[in-house]
Amino acid sequence: MSHHLHAPEDQKADSRRWWALAVIAIAQLMIVLDATIVNIALPSAQKDLGISDGNRQWVITAYLLAFGGLLLLGGRIGDLFGRKRTFTVGLIGFALASAIGGFATDQSMLFAARALQGAFGAILAPAALSLLSNTFTDPKERATAFGIFGAIAGGGAAIGLIAGGLLTEYLDWRWCLFVNIPIALGAAVGAFYLLKHDHIGKDDRVKLDLPGAVLGCGGLLAIVYATSEAVTRGWSDWLVLGCLGLGVLLLVLFALVERRTPHALLPTHIIADRNRGGAALSVGLAVIGMYGLFLFLTYYLQAIKGYSPVMAGIAFLPMTAAIMLSATGIAARLMTRVPSRNLVVPGLLLAAAGMAWLTQMKVESSYSTMVLPAEILLGTGMGLVFMPTMSLATLGVSPHEVGAASATINTAQQVGGSFGTALLNTIAASVTATYLASRNAADQAVQAKGAVHGYAVATTVAMGILLVAAVIAFLMIDHKPEPGEAESAEPSAHVLA
Repeated sequence: MSHHLHAPEDQKADSRRWWALAVIAIAQLMIVLDATIVNIALPSAQKDLGISDGNRQWVITAYLLAFGGLLLLGGRIGDLFGRKRTFTVGLIGFALASAIGGFATDQSMLFAARALQGAFGAILAPAALSLLSNTFTDPKERATAFGIFGAIAGGGAAIGLIAGGLLTEYLDWRWCLFVNIPIALGAAVGAFYLLKHDHIGKDDRVKLDLPGAVLGCGGLLAIVYATSEAVTRGWSDWLVLGCLGLGVLLLVLFALVERRTPHALLPTHIIADRNRGGAALSVGLAVIGMYGLFLFLTYYLQAIKGYSPVMAGIAFLPMTAAIMLSATGIAARLMTRVPSRNLVVPGLLLAAAGMAWLTQMKVESSYSTMVLPAEILLGTGMGLVFMPTMSLATLGVSPHEVGAASATINTAQQVGGSFGTALLNTIAASVTATYLASRNAADQAVQAKGAVHGYAVATTVAMGILLVAAVIAFLMIDHKPEPGEAESAEPSAHVLA
């Protein structure tokens, strides 16, 4: 990671902020990692703890549920008690939850630990983004810092798959949880020494909007729960439809309450802003496509192509590299020179092209002609999407609302991720079932063909979602870098002093 941190000569003056970036980036990496690191460890954890097939998804869902559901609240907590304190507490809590999970003796202990991890992640993620936004106010530096952060947000998932593979294959699945303890505690110590103190006095605190918290978090919880259950029960199941309906109802009530509250959990003007709303929508939709891809490629490489967990993780490296190069090399350089739309829209179109490539997937396709070009297109596109949207999410937001704004983009990402995984998973499964119903399902070659046919159809849907995201970004995002951008970002600097 350290190679990102060599600041240009003229910035050596306050080199501590680049070290602060390292601490923030490591925390972000751990959060993103944890969404995928357990995927590869699942089969062995399942065997060890005797978890049924119907319940195993809860190892992943418990994390995503708590995370997606509590993010809005987590963002506000940072605005209330100061980002540094919130960030440090989040890290220590995360380490603790990881320890409980690593020592789990039965399934309920593991599920509870994963939910706790998600809850502390929901406090951590918005605090990390707020700290970053408040530490780097100069447009050029901001672009570099957000480039690195965007690369981690995009690439962390693939790193999680590799790390999960290595730990599971050579140590034990429990290490996929234990590994967080040294990382989190190390980052907490770093945060304590490196981050500027931003304690918020009792009189200056924004009141916490409890009705908003209950409705907003409840609505998101219901929707994420419904999509996760849809994988096993199908979309027409009454429980799934009931929870979806409940979730939508709660979010409508949430929107009504937020418009009337003076200290809203999610101030309406934050999403009403074209650029911020557009950024959140584009990211949410883009992530649906990306998580879906991780899921199918992991299965395709392991089940159809017979890759080991480690090899499957390594097979994702080109995509990670493409995301990092495109976020730090292309997007960060152009961010201060071209309108954001000119990065986000082509990025989404490139990602859609990668998906289009994958729709041609066959059982006998080779890695180098099928998977690799798609990964490079998708990665390059995602890097161009993640970096400007993360920066737009918090640009020009008043300091006491940065947490709420950060939580919005994080929520879009999390909900997009869990919704996308469930949606595309269900589509693939039902297409495969239909395919096998009219054929000899006992034949292994036919089974493989059916599975790949399911992936291809789901990938077509993912491609459609990315194209919709491109249209939304084109219509909504109209932010242009101005010569005066450095001045407009100044007011938030005094908070850190």
